[in-house]
Amino acid sequence: MEMKSKVQFRLRIHRDDDIAVGPGKIALLEAIAETGSISAAGRRLGMSYRRAWMLVDEMNRALSSPAVSTAAGGAHGGGTQLTDTGRKMIKHYRAIESTARLAAAADIAALTRLLAP
Repeated sequence: MEMKSKVQFRLRIHRDDDIAVGPGKIALLEAIAETGSISAAGRRLGMSYRRAWMLVDEMNRALSSPAVSTAAGGAHGGGTQLTDTGRKMIKHYRAIESTARLAAAADIAALTRLLAP
């Protein structure tokens, strides 16, 4: 039976003791962009609204300007959207992943060949 290995880059940028940017927060930003809602984004990623909100709040506090803006609910409902900062975070994070993957391809292949079958 042949086993396939999965290579993942897990870039995290810390600010003090908190993770300011990481794979989970980027996935959450992408889900918010697609759904327009923190709660829907959290559900899509299998996390509670509270957890999703805490991650957004932690991210917004770590940045010079917020990644996510929210409008309170009301007669017409609220809404959540990414700011320019949030869109830039996704763009730069995904670009770093792609660059790292390409730059490390030969070493990844060499390490993969060392894995047990």
